[in-house]
Formats: sequence, C-alpha cells, structure tokens
Amino acid sequence: MLHTWEEPCLVGTHGAGAVFFAHCTLRCVYCQNYEISHEGHGREMTEEELATAFLALQAQGAATLDLVTPTHYTPQILTALARARSDGLTLPVVWNTGGYETEENIARLAGAVDIYLPDLKYNAEESGRLYSAAPDYAAAAFSALRAMVEQVGALQFAADGRLLRGVLVRHLVLPGHRHESIALVRRLWEAFGERIQLSLMRQYTPLYRAAEFPPLHRRLTTFEYESVVDAARDLGMTQVYVQSAEAVGTEYVPDFR
Repeated sequence: MLHTWEEPCLVGTHGAGAVFFAHCTLRCVYCQNYEISHEGHGREMTEEELATAFLALQAQGAATLDLVTPTHYTPQILTALARARSDGLTLPVVWNTGGYETEENIARLAGAVDIYLPDLKYNAEESGRLYSAAPDYAAAAFSALRAMVEQVGALQFAADGRLLRGVLVRHLVLPGHRHESIALVRRLWEAFGERIQLSLMRQYTPLYRAAEFPPLHRRLTTFEYESVVDAARDLGMTQVYVQSAEAVGTEYVPDFR
C-alpha cells in the first residue's frame, strides 16, 4: 500500500511503499496493529511474490520501500530484495522496526537497507518488561541503534527533502511516562547528536490491552507531550519531527482485518 502517514521525508509525493509483515518480536500491550502483529492476519507470499510486490510499489510512485515489522523475516526479505533489485528496484529501503534487534541481524542487512526507522520505545528496562514482554529492551535497542548508525552513517537527503540514507528514530510518548521519554531523548542526544533524526510522536491511542495497564488506559496530555518536545529543543536538537494534536485518533490506525 502507498502509506502517507509516515514522516514527510519518507513519503514524497505519493507515499511510502509500505509492506506490513505479520507477527512481531515484541508483545506490546497497546499495539495499534495488533490484528497483524499479535493475531497474525495476513497472507503467505513466496519470495518471488514479495519481490514482485516491491516492484509494483515502485511502479505506483512510492518514494521509499517501507518494510514494517520485518525482523523475523530477514532471510526471506533479503532474498526478495536481491531479486527485485536485479529486476530494477531502485527505491531506498526502509527497515521499519520496533527496535528490538540484535547487532548480528543489523550486520546481515548491510548493503540491503538504506534507512533504519527504529521505534525506540523505552529507556527503562521495567517498561520493556511490563508493556512489551522484553525485559532487556532498552539495552538491546540501544546496542542495535549504535550498529545502525555505524552502518549507514550520516543523514543524506535528496534535493526535494526525501531521506536517502541514515537513521530516523521514532519515539511514541506514553501517558504517565514523560520523565522516561525526556531521559531517552537526552540519552539519544548524548550518544548520537545530529547524526540521527528524531520523530517525537503524540499519536498514542489506548488500544488492544491498554486498559489493563494504567496509566496506558488514557490518552496522552498536551502537557506531557510538549514537555518532551521542549526537552529536545532545550538540548539543541534541530533534526526533530513533532506532531500536532490532530494526529491522534483511531482514524489514523489501519484496519488489517
């Protein structure tokens, strides 16, 4: 599908060419795509069919090839990418991941992925344990992020503003966790400075099992979100996307059923 709700540098004129993969390495209790990540909705495809789908998205005018939650299909995706490239695929490839990666898997992607788009969820290991069944999330995600930055290097943009290469880190600010988000932003700045771009998201919507895990049962407040944005600006960050309040709501959540 051509997906227009990604960051502007990924969508161009027509949208990012998004391919959503079923299942996930995480078990987030507030997942907005739970129909595919937890329930496994989707259809089986061969590597040849996947390569054909990649080329079809390019033909439709996609600005990037956006591989969403791809980690657990790495071998099959690498085969499909090689086949598609031999048949004319030239789009920048985006590895749109929940961030729970290994350095070894990132190394396998060298030369195949142009843009890493990790959704860096937590700075505290307790949050990873409680909300995503990943008690080592923060340590693993930051190690993988360092490997991503080392692999693809500095941000590279086309003349029209499209991102061609680099790392764009997403962070969804969660209700009741603004101090954790501020600590995460500071940690990113100290580790990477302007070598990465940051997207601070305010679109949290209490879906799936969020009602069972207060304070995730409620929406994010304007104060919570803006305090994190202010912290990024106070640090001197300039490569930052922010979202307006209009970006919040179930109408922005794809229906995969």
